[in-house]
Amino acid sequence: MIELSREKDVFVIRFDVPENRFRPDNLAAWHDALDEVEAAGNPAALVTTGTGKFYSNGLDLEWMLGEADEETRRTYIPSVLGLMARVLTFPTITVAAINGHAFGAGAQISLGHDFRVMRSERGYWCMPEIDMKSPLHPGMTAIIKARVSHQTAHELIVTGTRYTAEMALERRIVDHAVPDEEVLPKSIEIAGALASKADPAMRALKKGLYPHVLDALAQSMDAVG
Repeated sequence: MIELSREKDVFVIRFDVPENRFRPDNLAAWHDALDEVEAAGNPAALVTTGTGKFYSNGLDLEWMLGEADEETRRTYIPSVLGLMARVLTFPTITVAAINGHAFGAGAQISLGHDFRVMRSERGYWCMPEIDMKSPLHPGMTAIIKARVSHQTAHELIVTGTRYTAEMALERRIVDHAVPDEEVLPKSIEIAGALASKADPAMRALKKGLYPHVLDALAQSMDAVG
């Protein structure tokens, strides 16, 4: 479900489950992979990517509401928020290689990376909650507001626009829009050039940049309006 590989100093996490939606088992695998990257020390950098048509379609709400037991339902979304917080403050350079659709929590976790490279031919980056008639957790709103302009944050939240790579680049949601075959190589190139920056100090520096986001991500589900 989570494949970790290495190309010189760059570790690549590849998400490979149906639509690359988050569930407790693959969240645990994410953390195991991140532990391994951290343990590598310096130099090191991280690229994350998906498979097929999907980078990540985010939360698996159908599974949560239909199959998960009560305890799992209670802890599920906070565990996804915890992964977002870890990626946001990861002690290496991180690059999201957005190979396909990034929706909801999948889009949000891409914003937690230092850089984003998105496939230009197909795939959308989208926050669909307005069309789902669903509120956002304060931490989800905070990570969006912290990583894109206020005007763009307002647009993507209240309209549910499906952004192509070119649209996302124009609005600075992503940093590069490239053809499919270049998404992963470009991401590895960016990460590799900055692999020497890996250090526990980077986590401290990122925490200093985003204290309000981390506080919001740690709020209980009671904070959802």
